[in-house]
Amino acid sequence: MASATCALCGRQADSEDVPLTWATSMENGRQLLYCEVCARENVRGIEGKLDSVYW
Repeated sequence: MASATCALCGRQADSEDVPLTWATSMENGRQLLYCEVCARENVRGIEGKLDSVYW
């Protein structure tokens, strides 16, 4: 199984499990993962439930 990959920057987690500091989002029926750096930079868009294209 592949490690978790950030949907914005492509960063990969060190293990197969998604780190607790990463954020998840459902967009168009797909679950997307965002690393802690991308999640922190885009927290307003995530909490506002905006699709990532609007960040």
